[in-house]
Amino acid sequence: IVALVLLMSIRLALEAAGRITGPIGRLASAAQSVRDGNLDVRVPLPGSKDEVRALTRSFNVMTEQLGAQRSALVTAREEAEDRRLFLETLLAEVSAGVIRIDESFFVTLANPSAQKLLEVESELEGRHLSDVAPAFLPFSEEAMAPGQPIDASLDLRAASGARHFRLKAARDSTGGLVLTFDDATRLVNAQRQLAWRDVARRIAHEIRNPLTPIQLSAERIRRRYTKYIPEGDPVFERCTDTILRQVSDIGRMVEEFSGFARMPKPTLESFDLAKLLDETGFSQQVVSPDLTVEVPHTRKPLIISGDERLLGQAIGNIVKNAAEAIERLPQATETSGVIEIRTEESEDWIAIVIEDNGPGFPEEARDRLLEPYVTTREKGTGLGLAIVNRIIVDHGGSIQLQGREERGRGARVRVTLPVH
Repeated sequence: IVALVLLMSIRLALEAAGRITGPIGRLASAAQSVRDGNLDVRVPLPGSKDEVRALTRSFNVMTEQLGAQRSALVTAREEAEDRRLFLETLLAEVSAGVIRIDESFFVTLANPSAQKLLEVESELEGRHLSDVAPAFLPFSEEAMAPGQPIDASLDLRAASGARHFRLKAARDSTGGLVLTFDDATRLVNAQRQLAWRDVARRIAHEIRNPLTPIQLSAERIRRRYTKYIPEGDPVFERCTDTILRQVSDIGRMVEEFSGFARMPKPTLESFDLAKLLDETGFSQQVVSPDLTVEVPHTRKPLIISGDERLLGQAIGNIVKNAAEAIERLPQATETSGVIEIRTEESEDWIAIVIEDNGPGFPEEARDRLLEPYVTTREKGTGLGLAIVNRIIVDHGGSIQLQGREERGRGARVRVTLPVH
């Protein structure tokens, strides 16, 4: 009897312990799975309504919440990664320059366009703003101090010439500054061209009307009163000749004003630029036999899309200006005049470089010679290079007036045109 009672007690004790150790063991195994990263594991609830059942229920609720939180974190990380990739792509492809600087004005982020616009060869990140864009530093300091956004326009002189930048600076959430800037040179030039065209149209209209009556009156005075003037008195004839000559000169200027005001839009067609340059060089050589006009580009065709007549007019005007500049050199200068027309090719652009060994462009007026009515010649109207600039800009290109410092005295005009 004692042995049976002992066995029954042991059996009951084992069953009671199994009711506790079984769920605990399952909880321990599930915790091991959670530690390994499996948050989908669930522990079945025991039949008895005790503390073990409550613990199992709490464990299942915990794993469910952890799984939901992990899913939310994974989704947030994927969205953040997508946003980061989008911003990186946007910054890489946008034409405007974007620079982020910290509170010490060191660059922490810069897109490729910023490096291209600033014409800096090495990486911008990690360098001080005064090293990469010193002109931006005063505006950045002004934006950093009170925290007010800055919107400014400034002119910079780069290796490619004078350029007009539009700069914006604003504080970010980390205490630094974000600078965005873009090259507005073409826009500013276009606005100036439109304004000058309107001025030219008004000038031509106001001057053209009285010219004909003045010319007719001078001719009538000459015919009617010449017989009353003594033969030895040349004043009357010289005065009437001066009036007629000046009227003719003013009429020519009015025609130039009118031509500048009504510049035609280019008609784009494919043509051989090499052939055009050869013809331009040959024509100038015929007109100026004392000069040497060299066209050393390769004889292969250079096919581009543009208006052959307008581009021929623009390039011919540049070559003509070079020849006239050489002819204005003092007679004591024994150097023979040379004009060189060459090309530089890339995948998308063709550059036409026209050099001469004349006096060169004045340093102080080089940036303004492309504007209308700006000239260094005594009798020039200042419309020649303005018309050339307009033609080049209408073709989507650019023109730069440079010196030939590395090759001695002279001027260099670089015209860059897109192939398409």
